[in-house]
Amino acid sequence: MLRHLPNLICIGRIALIWPVIAALRAADYEWAMLLFALAALSDGLDGYLAKRFNWTSELGKLLDPAADKLLLVCVFVSATWLGLVPRWLTAAAVARDALIGLGALAFRLGFGPLQGRPTLLSKLNTGVQLAYLLCVMAHAAFGFASFGALTALALVTLLTTVVSGVDYVIVFTRRALAVPARSS
Repeated sequence: MLRHLPNLICIGRIALIWPVIAALRAADYEWAMLLFALAALSDGLDGYLAKRFNWTSELGKLLDPAADKLLLVCVFVSATWLGLVPRWLTAAAVARDALIGLGALAFRLGFGPLQGRPTLLSKLNTGVQLAYLLCVMAHAAFGFASFGALTALALVTLLTTVVSGVDYVIVFTRRALAVPARSS
């Protein structure tokens, strides 16, 4: 039973998405920040448990990145809708995730199963995006972080988003070129 704990934590992270969005929409930024922080911490916890105790599974390999993408995209879009996050940053974050998803699908259809793990740049980008959204909520809730600091962090978030997206394109391309051609 314990070996499924990382997957249960991922499901819990997905279950937190709606309460975070609802709290944002109700302008209850303190509650939104607390729930979002819990979701962000769960991302690290499930990964730690899976690696530390070898509680990995095929489901977990799909569920963990899906939970991350769902959480981040939903919160970026909602926060942008509410005027808390600039449109250009949300567009970049959503475009990156769409690019990765389409690249993975194209690889799967054209070359076979996609074996791999998130890149270091992708993990860094996820951390920066989580930190940025936490700071946005802290600013909305408590006035913590000046507008200038938020703008600087938004630019750092944009940079990591673009660089990690380009990195994924390079990684998928290299993997595709390394796969022997299928015979028709």
